Amino acid sequence: MTSPGSRRAHVVGLGLIGASVALALGSTGWTVTGEDLIEETVEAALDSDIIVGGKFSDEHTLVVVATPAGSVADLVNETLRSASNPGLIVTDVAGVKSAIVADVHDPRFLGGHPMTGSELRGLKGARADLFQGCNWVLTPTDATQPVVYSTLHGILREIGANVVAVSAEDHDRLVALASHVPHLLAGALMNEAAEAAEQDAVLLQLAAGGFRDMTRIAAGDPTIWPDVLFENHVAITRTLEALEARLDELREALAHNQRSAVERSLKTASEARRQLPGRALSSENLSYIRVVISDQPGSLATVTKAASELLINIYDIEIAHGIEGLGGTLLLAVDAQQAETLSDALVGLDFKVAREK
Repeated sequence: MTSPGSRRAHVVGLGLIGASVALALGSTGWTVTGEDLIEETVEAALDSDIIVGGKFSDEHTLVVVATPAGSVADLVNETLRSASNPGLIVTDVAGVKSAIVADVHDPRFLGGHPMTGSELRGLKGARADLFQGCNWVLTPTDATQPVVYSTLHGILREIGANVVAVSAEDHDRLVALASHVPHLLAGALMNEAAEAAEQDAVLLQLAAGGFRDMTRIAAGDPTIWPDVLFENHVAITRTLEALEARLDELREALAHNQRSAVERSLKTASEARRQLPGRALSSENLSYIRVVISDQPGSLATVTKAASELLINIYDIEIAHGIEGLGGTLLLAVDAQQAETLSDALVGLDFKVAREK
């Protein structure tokens, strides 16, 4: 964990997410500076005490790049080239990860993506508590240093996020279904209703809870989405094709009065929806797992991904011993009810594991 004297962060891009990151870090004792292409935005952030300055220096220990996805890699590489601090950690918040991770090769970078947002935009929508209970994805690679992962994990936990680790490729494939396609569908449904309302003005007055729930995200900032959607167009297209096939089946069932098929679809969807995991909250009933980890590329990523695949949240991660030379030990804090499951999984992956209360 960073020491109090080294808690200096710099945020690049002061939109909704970037400004919220600045507020969240500031609320936990960080000194936060920031920059934005729009000078008026920087001035407003200074006036609102969201940031305390606008310049990046080697005194900073954390940089968060919160710009559109297409510009992230260049900005990250530029920041890392200009920084001589070996202890600097740089991360981002872009909704697409594969291209960014592939273009940045400095071990001080660890890609990230907070799965949260708001219909509000810019500084006016920024909140220090925006990340409370949200899932924040990290995408470690074989080159990721354990100290970088554990430090950033601790910072994100401190601002209230639940950290999930997956590969950049898996992130893009999964988020296409969990986030990107829902946004496109919400927009399509809202556009269809708006067009229909031109002929039947009463339509939007009849919009019930279900319609409002499904279209809520369509009110988000449309300027941030094109970069994300085009960067992840392959996974999104595949998901849309699968969804089109499912809609075709429903259309056929309705056309041919196949009641059982419609009921089956609604039943399985209802059951699946009720089983969605709720937002994980910090548990006081924790167990600690010690994992002996070798000094081999990918060892840390294997541990964190195993937890994510089992839907087990790592509440804290600590390097109990320096991981150099022959390796070291990770200390993982997890829900006591899930500790045995994770321990067994790691043993199955040939890790040496010890549990303690």
